[in-house]
Amino acid sequence: MTKPEVADVSFDAPLDHPFSYRVPAGWIVIPGQRAAAPLGRAERVGVVLAVREDAGAGLKPLTRLVEPAPVVDAGTLELARWISEQSLSSLGSTLAALMPPFVSEREAGFDRGWPVRDAPRLRTPSASARDNLAATPEVFIGAGRERKLLERLAGESAPALVIVPDVEAAARWAQRLEKAAPVVRLDSAMDDATRAHGWAALAAGDVRLAVGTRSALLAPLPAGAILALVDEHEPTHKPPGPPRLHSRDIVLERARRGTLHAALTCATPSVETWWRADSGHARLVAGEPAPWPSVHIADTRGILRVEPLTPMLARVVREALAAGRRALLIVSRLTSALACDECGAVVRCARCDVAVAYARAARSVSCRVCGTGTPMPDTCPGCHGRRLSPFGWGAERVEHAVRRRFPKARVARYDPDATRGARAERQRADAAAAEIVVGTRGALRLFGPASLGVVGFVSPDQLLRLPDFRASERLFALLWAAGERVASGGALIVQSQTPEHYAFESVARHDLVPFYRHELKFRGELGYPPFRRLAIITVSAPSPERMQDTADTIAAALTASRALTVYAAQSARRGRALRIVVKGHGDLASQLASALADFRRPRPKSRGIIDIEVDPVEWPS
Repeated sequence: MTKPEVADVSFDAPLDHPFSYRVPAGWIVIPGQRAAAPLGRAERVGVVLAVREDAGAGLKPLTRLVEPAPVVDAGTLELARWISEQSLSSLGSTLAALMPPFVSEREAGFDRGWPVRDAPRLRTPSASARDNLAATPEVFIGAGRERKLLERLAGESAPALVIVPDVEAAARWAQRLEKAAPVVRLDSAMDDATRAHGWAALAAGDVRLAVGTRSALLAPLPAGAILALVDEHEPTHKPPGPPRLHSRDIVLERARRGTLHAALTCATPSVETWWRADSGHARLVAGEPAPWPSVHIADTRGILRVEPLTPMLARVVREALAAGRRALLIVSRLTSALACDECGAVVRCARCDVAVAYARAARSVSCRVCGTGTPMPDTCPGCHGRRLSPFGWGAERVEHAVRRRFPKARVARYDPDATRGARAERQRADAAAAEIVVGTRGALRLFGPASLGVVGFVSPDQLLRLPDFRASERLFALLWAAGERVASGGALIVQSQTPEHYAFESVARHDLVPFYRHELKFRGELGYPPFRRLAIITVSAPSPERMQDTADTIAAALTASRALTVYAAQSARRGRALRIVVKGHGDLASQLASALADFRRPRPKSRGIIDIEVDPVEWPS
């Protein structure tokens, strides 16, 4: 006689605990399987976390099994728990975000009469394989990095899963991999049935290669498989929504647990990844020798008030047009910080050494990390000059100036971050046919490697002025990406009020090392990642009084932990919220979970909404 059983089920909801349901007699339910059950007044689909012997007296029964087999195995459930703990996301929400959509057996291609008890189990590593240490992660950098990874994937018989930043990259990688072997796509551009069928085919070993975006991070792989992350430094690998953990961290942890071979590609590794390699926890795989454009840094201190192009940049653009080559001029829409027009010095927080944010209406500056606010200074802290300004050259203004200077050239403006829909498509089409494109950093995506005659940065100092400790890292990645798009014999021109900055030096020398040496020194001295971890807690409420009261209570709870450094609450989202920045060590997530246990439980909106992001990549405005 079969003993009665109870299943613990986790749902896509902001709750830390699962719900228990009675398993109907004769059913065989396996952890990792999805089942439907009543929750509140509706039926919801969740993931079975555990099945235990229990009479289940008074419990509601499961209503149906959504699939005939578990979608994830026990090891993957444990990994999901780790992701949930590190991101402070609920386990149910974490699983929902990282599992394929559930479809009927017919939609997924399963045999309608396939009994649950005969469903195949996911392949799991053997005990001996788990005892072996995973290979050191490889980081492919430099020219030809993607080709090297492709050759690696095509030349080995081991299964492989490639995680890419977006659906466009998924289509491109699937097309390239199909030359070696059949490929399944697990990204959202595919319909639900295709994704579910691809997940099952990978689990059964019917296909060797799979490509997906972040939602495919838990796709089944056996021990010895390759788990690759393309463009690991891209912020899109950590989008909004749970689990708020970077795909890079999940890839490395999964490789460590499951004896997988992790491979990352990037032109300019994140500072965290470079630090891992520098510490012996990853191995850099150098790229191939490749031409590099001539790089010129134009000192613009005290100039560029009437025209956006220095004589050097104007001359190089004219030469490129004469040679039948195209030009890209990169501008920024960001003018939220201050710098001296005479010496180029950026006004920074004395405590945190990040650029302070400038509020034009209040004539004040404030630090986005520690919250310190002061009136706008009258003089430059460097040269004591009186010409402090948030002034900058926007895309529209530069476009008009370029049209005047080059009246016969086809000029187009492209700002993909500011336009949507039909207007964006028109801009894209105009830019594709233009000889000179004026655009923001997103315009780089229009051009492939070695396709431009010149790239000019009109005023990159605006990016250095961002109130974010990652400002230099972002600018460096942008400069390097631009250099890769310039053809042999072309030029990269940087117009800057801080021409001595180490990011410019590294690009000019075509050498990654100087940048990371300086950046790691800066991060280490001030306790920024990768040496310490950060979290941002955002509080909103129906009234300013309730919001301030909630923020003060949270700050007091955090300050009680000696392991945390807590900065004063500061205004966010244009005054509609308050933000608290917290610094901690490797156990930051667990320290936050403990300190904020009472606040993370479900609460009425009238008491305020609390959002916690650990290890932020994009610093909020």
